[in-house]
Amino acid sequence: MGDARVEFYAGDRLLGRPTADRDMRSFRLPLDGTEIGAPGGLRVLAGGRRMDAAGTATPPPRSGYRAPVAPRQEAPLPANDVDPGVPGAYRTVTGEYDLPAVRLPGFPKPVEMRATVVGPTDAPGKRPVALLLHGRHYTCFGADGEQSIDWPCAGGLKPVPSHRGYLQSQKLLASQGYVTLSISANGINGQDDRADDGGAQARSSLVRLHLSRWADWSADPAGAPAAVRAVSPADLSRVLLVGHSRGGEGVNRAALDSLYAPPADQDGAPGRARWTIRGNVLIGPTIFGQNPVPDVASLTLLPGCDGDVSDLQGQIYVDGTRGISKGAALHSAAYVLGANHNFFNTEWTPGQAEAPADDDFWSDDTPDPVCSPGTRTRLTAAQQQTAGATYIAAAARLFVARDDKVRPLLDGTGRRAPSAGPARVLTHAVGGNRTSAFLPGPSVKVTGGGRLCAQIDPDPNRSCLRSGEHGQSPHFAGWETSPEPGRDAVALRWPNQRPTPGTHPGTRQPIAPEAGSATDAPAVPVGVPVFVRAVRPVSFAAADDLALRVIVPPNSTSTTLHVAVADAAGRRAALGRVDIDGLPGTARTASYWGRELRVPLTAARRAGLDLTRIGTLELRPQGRGGQAWLMDAWGWRPGTPAVRPAAMPRIDIGRLTVDEGDSGERTVRIPVQVSGSGSGRVRLFVPRPGSDEVTSRIVTVRQGVTDIDLPVTVRGNTRYGYDETRDAFVKAVGGAIVGSHRGGVTVRNDDPMPKAKLTPVAADVTEGRSLTWRMTLSAPADVEISGEFGFLPVTAGTELSTLDVDKRWLADNFGRSPSPARPLSSLGEGTYLLIRVPAGRTSADVHVPTVADEARESAETLRARLTTYDDVTWEPHHGPAVTGTVRDAS
Repeated sequence: MGDARVEFYAGDRLLGRPTADRDMRSFRLPLDGTEIGAPGGLRVLAGGRRMDAAGTATPPPRSGYRAPVAPRQEAPLPANDVDPGVPGAYRTVTGEYDLPAVRLPGFPKPVEMRATVVGPTDAPGKRPVALLLHGRHYTCFGADGEQSIDWPCAGGLKPVPSHRGYLQSQKLLASQGYVTLSISANGINGQDDRADDGGAQARSSLVRLHLSRWADWSADPAGAPAAVRAVSPADLSRVLLVGHSRGGEGVNRAALDSLYAPPADQDGAPGRARWTIRGNVLIGPTIFGQNPVPDVASLTLLPGCDGDVSDLQGQIYVDGTRGISKGAALHSAAYVLGANHNFFNTEWTPGQAEAPADDDFWSDDTPDPVCSPGTRTRLTAAQQQTAGATYIAAAARLFVARDDKVRPLLDGTGRRAPSAGPARVLTHAVGGNRTSAFLPGPSVKVTGGGRLCAQIDPDPNRSCLRSGEHGQSPHFAGWETSPEPGRDAVALRWPNQRPTPGTHPGTRQPIAPEAGSATDAPAVPVGVPVFVRAVRPVSFAAADDLALRVIVPPNSTSTTLHVAVADAAGRRAALGRVDIDGLPGTARTASYWGRELRVPLTAARRAGLDLTRIGTLELRPQGRGGQAWLMDAWGWRPGTPAVRPAAMPRIDIGRLTVDEGDSGERTVRIPVQVSGSGSGRVRLFVPRPGSDEVTSRIVTVRQGVTDIDLPVTVRGNTRYGYDETRDAFVKAVGGAIVGSHRGGVTVRNDDPMPKAKLTPVAADVTEGRSLTWRMTLSAPADVEISGEFGFLPVTAGTELSTLDVDKRWLADNFGRSPSPARPLSSLGEGTYLLIRVPAGRTSADVHVPTVADEARESAETLRARLTTYDDVTWEPHHGPAVTGTVRDAS
């Protein structure tokens, strides 16, 4: 039970997202006739982690990987001038409210409206607001340790108080003058498994329903609950949203929905927003739709030892905003070394939680040198919670209070907050005062010792990073399809360089002087330079520095890149060198993460380059062989600009469900809604029925007009079949935002499943012959119908044993050998033969081949029954028991 979605794959092809059984460990996916290929290619993933394979098989090391024994500790970052983790001077009070439950679209059961409120009691005027939303955790627990994902909780079980797990953060913010509320979402957690978006829209509705109530109470304080009246008045024009895991995706959607109204039929909240979201904090978040809101500032905390959302897909809240809007909002990623997923919430932490809790970082018999508890790089729960509270407060101070002195903690400048204690938190960012420069993709050409690589592509010749080799990259988190066009980086690779004159690469070559260095600098061994050329020249005129985001392999040390630029006229200037170390990482972590590196543009100005027309970025690696990846490059200067959300169209893909009918053909269309104003571009993906292919194209959308037409042909008949689904999904490219990213048409089978019965064909045989029964359907179906022929203990006489049946049949069906002899019904729980009736047929036989022996013995008996399963609820339907007899041949 976790926040990451369980997904079934055939190779690199996503088959679908299964539904969980009540045990929360068994998952089922109807194939609807989909071909899966070789069974050996089947995989089950959750957050990029393999779930159906035991242990942690380690693949051969990639070039540049350094296996961690005891990860090297980098020197502490300089302390920031302002420490946001210091408590404020205001007195605080804590309370709760519990309002009538609400109904949300697509959720059959009402969802609770409950919150823990912490706020100042003596702060002057109206106070800014911070709303916190927990993630997807089990919903109910019992005194004996029982856990469930039901809602409402069954008799004897209590709701897990996940909303009380952020009190440290709430009290810190409240002491600094913020009114805080942490809301409960168990009712969504218990019902979101069938939602296309994993419950993101429902969580957005819940967040905005709470904010709507607070807007009502601001107008009528006397009508507010006691916990709300006890704190200072709220200023809803200054709101910070904080979401953990799926709660992170929920608050992202809430910020988006507050700026661009969602379709009324998908939303459970009132219309116009009476509040303003100033920023988001996203803690180990999911981002299934990969469509972050671009014009609301954000901080994403990436736990380095996350064992749930282990691919750290929340990185896309930074990367996915590039080029979508004006780029004024700062989007920061903070990599928290040694933090796991759960411990940011005390109610998910052993020893602190009221309900059962555990450490989500997964481990086998081999301790992990980076993330196992007790290692030098692993944080304790208390250290992690303190670091989380400090950085939430940092985001509040920058995004809401607009104190630029705290920005260096978040924007890649490389500062630390002393209040975060020993936690090492590394940051990089996009947006803010950066100007767009080199973004790998169609706008650049790469020559020299590098190549443009695809972030998501199974082809190793195109892929940036082969998945599964000693960890993953958060930047390359997968989505709905592979390959996925439109996501690129620049891969650099260079061999070991020996300073032998006349060899290339590795020849001692003169390096242009660094900014401020002596002109007679000694020659150094360097690799083949990588040239990243902009299709159109870019401007650095307003920038102080060139900022790069560069990935190097985990545990690597002393990667050096010499950086130069050239203008459109060909004038070149060496800017300086940057030195990069890899993050501590293992095969179990997502540690291929971009470090922010800056070099001053002083030398370019001194050399007279035209900074309004920079055409080429040059990177020269130095030293022993290695590899690196350039995510992007920007012009940077200090400061945090004001953000004004752009007028953009919003696109939502809906889902239409229709009955197939009894005859004829008709055409229906996947619903697409476009609202808002302006014009933008999105990339539309459409899986081709009956194949592994997914086609994609970029389309322009604006309010009321779209060239997205997605017809689906519905053919009626009177035979049972599976529901058929035709999907489409979409991602923003530029000037547009996406709400519901995935939808389609589901053609619902409206014919009953045929009844099945079991009849004897040869139920009384002499040994050496086969016992045979026939499964017969009441009508043919358009799909295969299967049943389980399960063995039962006999009620009288001697039961047929493993010595009485063909040993190859026994091995093929059950993986057992005849000896030692044991009754067939004792082979294990759930022992059965699968009977398959092919599509269009009405019967199939099941055989139990017996063997003849020379021993004189009495008749032996086999007892069994046929079990079929309801195609909607998976409830078993057991037929009557049947009996077979095997007699001595003599």
